[in-house]
Amino acid sequence: MHELLLKHIAMHISLSPDEEQYFLKAVTLRKLRKKQFLLQEGDISKGTAFVIKGLLKVYSMDRNGVEHIIQFAPPGWWAGDMKSYKTRQPATLFIDAIEDTEILWIRREDLDQLYTQIPVLERFFRILAENSVINYQERLIGTLSLPAAERYYAFCSKYPSLIEQLPQKYVASYIGVTPEFLSKMLKNKTA
Repeated sequence: MHELLLKHIAMHISLSPDEEQYFLKAVTLRKLRKKQFLLQEGDISKGTAFVIKGLLKVYSMDRNGVEHIIQFAPPGWWAGDMKSYKTRQPATLFIDAIEDTEILWIRREDLDQLYTQIPVLERFFRILAENSVINYQERLIGTLSLPAAERYYAFCSKYPSLIEQLPQKYVASYIGVTPEFLSKMLKNKTA
């Protein structure tokens, strides 16, 4: 169950076997049932999640109750509300399981201690944060400047394994269109 996480870390930094074991002691396996929340708006984020099985969605909800999906987290991806995590203020995001999901959870206090004990982990999480900012910047620019069809193809490129797995309403929410518009757009592309 830890292999995926260790492979992910090894893509960016090297840990000794002792450091790996110390790190894994701070990680807790958590199981979420389909539609179960990991975080809800108003909660304070107390850690970060690495998905090892299943699928999470990270989203906000507008005043009309419409979901705006910000991220999907399939196996090998991280999910969290960074603003709440860093500021210890109430979350503005929801995170829930689209299907039965298993995550490796790291509490903030444990991660802070790990930074002291294994300083190279701070570099690893800095790299993750930088990559996240790049992804969100690209996503924002795409949302502001690309037509819906190009946003759809960008989604397909970013999440190729999810195209067939997700309901169209989730894909529509992610690219910022209604499910009806997406259905019509896809039908016109195949015609």
